[in-house]
Amino acid sequence: ATGDKDVRFKVLYCGICHTDLHFVKNEWGFTTYPIIPGYCLCTVIVGVVTEVGHKVEKFKVGDKVGVGCLVNSCRSCQSCSNDLENYCPKQILTYGFPDVDGTLTYGGYSDHMVADEHFVLSWPENFPLDAGAPLLCAGITTYSPLRHFGLDKPGMKVGVVGLGGLGHVAVKFAKAFGAEVTVFSTTPAKKQEALERLKADHFIVSKDPEQM
Repeated sequence: ATGDKDVRFKVLYCGICHTDLHFVKNEWGFTTYPIIPGYCLCTVIVGVVTEVGHKVEKFKVGDKVGVGCLVNSCRSCQSCSNDLENYCPKQILTYGFPDVDGTLTYGGYSDHMVADEHFVLSWPENFPLDAGAPLLCAGITTYSPLRHFGLDKPGMKVGVVGLGGLGHVAVKFAKAFGAEVTVFSTTPAKKQEALERLKADHFIVSKDPEQM
């Protein structure tokens, strides 16, 4: 049910990640079945609002929104007070975790999702839902440390280890900030993509002792 502060939205896009496969197979040992996965390291959940609770202030029906891998937390611990809900000891993940009402959360492979408005993100009208969705997880996972450690300005040198789902986004951000970017990869075949398409400055094959 859509609570007073909840936003219900129709899920339009949700990617797949190895995290989802780990949960489905219970490879980490704490999966609770039945389970509907669907949030990941490359693409998270985006859609259009269909209903809002009567105390919701930030959203209305028809808005485009996104949700990451958290849908609730205690809101009272030190981490929550410092906007670090991802460190809350009582965090509630997007799927497979008991919600405040005792029911299990279900992920982005559902038709609809309900989440507290605090954990729902507003989506720009001129930004494609499908192409932009990776910024909700792979994006913030790489953008946040670049900003936190002051690597978001020209003249800095940034090394990106691995050119996968997170790595390619890290290269784009670092180049946009004006940094000199070196990609470290075990795969020589990714050199062209790194240097020509993503505009990295250097490419090093980490299995090659001479290059290292």
